[in-house]
Amino acid sequence: ALWTVGMAPDTSVVSSFFLMAWPDKHLFFSDCGVVPEPSSEQLADIAWSAAENYRRLVGDEPQLAFLSFSTRGSAAHPSVDRVRTAYDRFHAKHPNVAADGELQFDAAFVPEVARRKAPDSPLTGTANVMIFPDLNAGNIAYKIAQRLGGATAIGPILQGLAKPYCDLSRGCTAEDIVLVAAITSLMSD
Repeated sequence: ALWTVGMAPDTSVVSSFFLMAWPDKHLFFSDCGVVPEPSSEQLADIAWSAAENYRRLVGDEPQLAFLSFSTRGSAAHPSVDRVRTAYDRFHAKHPNVAADGELQFDAAFVPEVARRKAPDSPLTGTANVMIFPDLNAGNIAYKIAQRLGGATAIGPILQGLAKPYCDLSRGCTAEDIVLVAAITSLMSD
């Protein structure tokens, strides 16, 4: 992809997202397929690419959660600091995009938990774009949501490139190929 289409001019990293679809909702999970241990700067760029793609594909405003095992300082660790710094970088560049971090998944997604753990969060437990701290967390989460949660996992869809470009997981089905092709065509302006 880097050799054939090149990087987008406004990003420092190529990453991916999965469109996770259930009958009554859809979420973006990013990055679940490319960057093993993103820096804070890369996480902020991954989040921006995911937000732009969410707008383009879903037609709704993204609400980004920078995920961690900590919510708003409930734990101290260098990986928590990296997520918090990524959120701060993102917010400084894109203050009009609804985002928050560091948040545990339940504080990002469950309104009752958000009211308790992050009462002043602009997301109020309604995040629709989940930014994972690393590839381990993202890849594991999308497979759990797919296999146990019954989600249709469409992707990985690459982002951060000059043109739409997609990948398919080993063992994909014919339906997976059709869905990824449809997403790719929707991403083409």
